[in-house]
Amino acid sequence: MKFADVLASLIHDMKNSLGLVINTLEEFTADPEDARLDRKRIVALQQEAKRLNNHLIELLTLYKIENERISPHIEEWNVGDFLEELVIENRASAEAKKVQLEYSSDPELYGYFDEGLIRGVINNLLGNGLRYTSSRLLVSGGQEKGFLVLRVEDDGEGFPTEMLDVQAGGCQSDETTGEHTHLGLYFAGLVASMHRNKDRQGHISLSNGHTLGGGCFSLWLP
Repeated sequence: MKFADVLASLIHDMKNSLGLVINTLEEFTADPEDARLDRKRIVALQQEAKRLNNHLIELLTLYKIENERISPHIEEWNVGDFLEELVIENRASAEAKKVQLEYSSDPELYGYFDEGLIRGVINNLLGNGLRYTSSRLLVSGGQEKGFLVLRVEDDGEGFPTEMLDVQAGGCQSDETTGEHTHLGLYFAGLVASMHRNKDRQGHISLSNGHTLGGGCFSLWLP
């Protein structure tokens, strides 16, 4: 997938989010005598605003990667503390949708990664997870096969077959599935691949039924 294709798809998705925000605000202001603010619609506005912000971050990052203006700034991080911050940032949205958002990690687990890049990936995953989960969302960290593995999983219906096919090397595919352009996979795959340790390189994987029974996105960092 070329940057021009990414740009076009992102603009389309951002246009939809902005349209929802505008329409909701117009509903709020349509009747000045009935200016009651519906909490659910306020939460919807917040979520779409976050989606727009995440897309802008992705777009800027992808532009920098495409033009070789960015390189990962690898530092040591306590994984539990990092995941806890992400859960706190997204807790209000989760509670508004009555979703139980949790994190799990050994308190002594440390990893080496670019905090800003990985934060952007996981925030995007959590935002998507809140849209598709049933009632629970779990972000976790662990060590497997010499990699730090960060997972975001839900108890929803899981990834469709065509999404499971577009992973690993396929995360750079041009394919689309309905409204799903796989840009999240493309972005996460690029960020993961920027993390290298000797002969090992970061990668992503998708699966269903890991712990909560729904979709599970795994980010493997060397």
